[in-house]
Amino acid sequence: MTSTDTNAAKNMDRWLGDGGMAIIGALGGSFDAYGVDGEDLGWVSGTFNPLDLACNPHGSVQAGVHAVLLDAAINFAINAALRGKDRTKATIEIKTELMRPAMKGDSYALRGEVVRLGRQVAYGEASLTSAEGKLVSRATGTFLVHRADA
Repeated sequence: MTSTDTNAAKNMDRWLGDGGMAIIGALGGSFDAYGVDGEDLGWVSGTFNPLDLACNPHGSVQAGVHAVLLDAAINFAINAALRGKDRTKATIEIKTELMRPAMKGDSYALRGEVVRLGRQVAYGEASLTSAEGKLVSRATGTFLVHRADA
């Protein structure tokens, strides 16, 4: 697995897969590609194939699992856009909305994007979509940025 964008601000290849957080893989999530767009804003894409840990006894993914995956996707996208040793420091705020259920046995596309990258704060959004392209859940978030030169 490697970045699909050779102009990425930093090499994030070692974080592909579970993003460095075992819980992402344990839930069935994986980050597969990342890059930086023409405005120097980062993005990440991946998949989510819900495992037992992510679901209630009826096979429906719990809302908190959506929040974990979407938060991680935004975080990864922001870090992909940052240079050198700059990194995200913390999630300040996140809002998650569920439009339809995600079910065990189905496969979903996961995407995170940076909307605005400031000196101390970054704003991003993420989505989970079904194989048919239907929006399942989405999130917007505000993140604190740590600048190595500060």
